[in-house]
Amino acid sequence: MREPLIIGWGHTPFGKHTELGPEDLIHDAATSAIEHAGLDPSDIDGVFVGTLNSGFLPQEFGASLVSLALPQLRHTPATRLENACATGSAAIWGALDALMSGRLKRVLVVGFEKMTALPSAQVGNVLLKCSFAKEEAQTEGGFAGIFGVIASEYFDRFGSQYDALAAIAAKNHRNGVDNPYAHMRKDLGFDFCRHPSEKNPFVAGPLKRSDCSLISDGAAALVISTEATTNAKSRPVRWRSRAQVNDFLPLSKRDCIRFEGAAQAWSTALHAGSVTLDDLDVVELHDCFTIAELIGYEAMGLAQHGRGGDAILEGLTRKDGRLPVNPSGGLKSRGHPIGATGVSMHAMMAMQLTGQAGAMQVPNASLGAVFNMGGTSVANYVSIMEAA
Repeated sequence: MREPLIIGWGHTPFGKHTELGPEDLIHDAATSAIEHAGLDPSDIDGVFVGTLNSGFLPQEFGASLVSLALPQLRHTPATRLENACATGSAAIWGALDALMSGRLKRVLVVGFEKMTALPSAQVGNVLLKCSFAKEEAQTEGGFAGIFGVIASEYFDRFGSQYDALAAIAAKNHRNGVDNPYAHMRKDLGFDFCRHPSEKNPFVAGPLKRSDCSLISDGAAALVISTEATTNAKSRPVRWRSRAQVNDFLPLSKRDCIRFEGAAQAWSTALHAGSVTLDDLDVVELHDCFTIAELIGYEAMGLAQHGRGGDAILEGLTRKDGRLPVNPSGGLKSRGHPIGATGVSMHAMMAMQLTGQAGAMQVPNASLGAVFNMGGTSVANYVSIMEAA
């Protein structure tokens, strides 16, 4: 059986939504996705929900919120999945497995998170639960501190990467200007991102505020089906291949500046899809911190180990480069509401591959890839995707 099809998608703007509860975010994204697919809620026979929570909200049991958002789904089976910052992709994988088993035919996948109700320091403490708590829970600076350690180690081995990290941040913020769903639609420019200032101080190790993704609220949704529908508002999108590869949770058991699980996931997905990087037109790459995008270039095979900075400094990953990375602005500009991120990345890719990305559009994009990771390249998901 071939991989099922994405036939609809929906997306809320990411940002600080004080006035909206999780049910509101779910409603807006899910309703848009179902309408985009040309369906009615009664056509959905399963719901898969991605949300980390882990203290962002007092409400656990996130799958139960879907029927409050869409009462028509009151009796529809709904299940929550969680896999740190790859929670959205975990929900998608669960949906795909259920569809391919023949148990379900049309499913709704919703990823959401409401993070801004907590002060930033508490958000950092929540996110640290995605590290190996026994060894890393006291890291100063929260998860930024974890990636600050990674960045410091990379700098120690391969020299200053300030120019490369600033170029990545500037690229993604420039791209985010064109994304109507992005949390920050502001072109910060290379100089602002390169030089520390009162508005852009160091946060952890060599990472400045401009190197860190945003604390955001938001939701994204997909309708995935075993067959196309006649009333959908766009062509469907399918997986050419996909892979999930995990790695050790503790940084102490790995070389922290080699994303080995990510590299294996990329290699597996590309081989299964009978494609190479040269065949790809666009990539959405997990950039929770700019150092993650830089090492991500190496994991995907775009640059040799220790030379990830070359990919951005030579312009390869800019929107007009050989392989545009994060034309949506990435997590850096779009925002990173944890459970929504993986679903959002796939929705952004679906827009690209069907020519519906608006000002974000990469011309003639027909084959793309999504890389979403949980933790420090612990849970690694790669999707190779094309229009059906």
